[in-house]
Amino acid sequence: MASMSSGDESLRLCVFDLRRGQTEGQELDKILFFHPPELDVSTQLSVTGLSEGLITFTRLFSPEAACEVIEAERHSHVFYEPEPDIWMVMGMLKEVHSLFVMFHGSVRALLEKEPTGGLTRAQLYPFITDYLSNLFVGKKHQLPNFRETTLSERGTVQMLTLSKDTSLEVQSLVQVLDSCGGNLRCHTMILFQDLLVSTTLSPNDTVNLFTFAVMRLTSQALSSDASSWSYLRKGTGSSEASSRSTSAPLGSDNMHSVIRPLQNDKWTKGKDGFLVTDIWGLETGGSPDSIIPAVWLQQTQERVYLLAYQYKSLTLLLLLSTTAILNGDLSVSDVKQQVIEQASLRIMKIEEKISRGWGGENAYHVKGYRYLVVDSGLEVSRASPSGKVATLAKESLLALNKLREEVDLEKSRAKRQERDLEICIRAKNNAWVITRVTRGKELYMALEKASDTLLDATDAVGRFSNRYCSGAFLMD
Repeated sequence: MASMSSGDESLRLCVFDLRRGQTEGQELDKILFFHPPELDVSTQLSVTGLSEGLITFTRLFSPEAACEVIEAERHSHVFYEPEPDIWMVMGMLKEVHSLFVMFHGSVRALLEKEPTGGLTRAQLYPFITDYLSNLFVGKKHQLPNFRETTLSERGTVQMLTLSKDTSLEVQSLVQVLDSCGGNLRCHTMILFQDLLVSTTLSPNDTVNLFTFAVMRLTSQALSSDASSWSYLRKGTGSSEASSRSTSAPLGSDNMHSVIRPLQNDKWTKGKDGFLVTDIWGLETGGSPDSIIPAVWLQQTQERVYLLAYQYKSLTLLLLLSTTAILNGDLSVSDVKQQVIEQASLRIMKIEEKISRGWGGENAYHVKGYRYLVVDSGLEVSRASPSGKVATLAKESLLALNKLREEVDLEKSRAKRQERDLEICIRAKNNAWVITRVTRGKELYMALEKASDTLLDATDAVGRFSNRYCSGAFLMD
């Protein structure tokens, strides 16, 4: 749940479990995370109590679809239920929940493993606090504003478009990387700067690992002075922000071993090109594999080791079965050696070829258009560069926001039934904002040529669809 107003000091974020704390005097037990944690207990209970009351009340009118947003005169209340009876904030904490599950497993599983909730709080507090450090500008949280979010889509990946010959070389590289695991298959992901080049993972697992890589692993993330168009790294990642309030309050015993995979400035590139970190501990004898990062794949519920290799702007992620390694069927050091011997020259060649053809941050700018294309099935999006979106007039952005609200409302009404949709709005500055939704794909567009008629605008959308979307948004 989130409650927020215009000032940062009014931001409240919390995670609570409706199955806990139902006995009088034990209400505090339901709170698993609260920000800011320094607020007194009565305020925390007041916020969670109000949230629980709003959730219960709105279920009277919509028992099947959970409440998402309630707008009050001075505050907005935003809700998200990622697991049954576990409530968080929609949007931002939806993303952090997916990341949390990737590293730690589900919140419910942790609560069942250790029913007092101490283990869950010990993991949630530093994890979410480290995530929020990305939103710090100076000493304050800076939530994404409507100029940054109107033509962007959280929870999707941004793909790099490759020429046919480069695509074939990437496919060949993926096959080589797969063979580095011997008879056991290795999942892989390849990124160029903050863009996805290739993945062998499911869409959900791709989004989660891509999000983490852009935040902490890519060449852009490792270079503190590198700019990024990605919303995942808008803040400064203040060390002051990430160091405060990382332990669980409310009387937790703090005796649990805590791993903080989202800490800033904890990854470096070794001499062999592989990225190293001490987040998972330092090698003190025994198997070196014990200090290698591990994540959960949601599709297969398999736990895998994460190896990251980097050459200039190209980052490769290899995922190796922990079971195979622990059983002795596979050795991490052998896999690393195989990558260096068999794949390094291919990696260098591909990075150089992509870099030569890369158009920079404005590579996907289309003159005259400000757009967002989303493929919900593949969880992929492409949009106008943020710098170009920022040139839109305020009236155009407000109309786009209204348009996206209309689409979200229509999708919630239709539930799981796919239906085609087209909406056109004339903004106060005479710009046209248009959306087309069809077969799981969505297009949002702003056209600020004031002299355009509706026919001109729809023709422009058709030309864009034909040239850049293979005709996916042509309407009968």
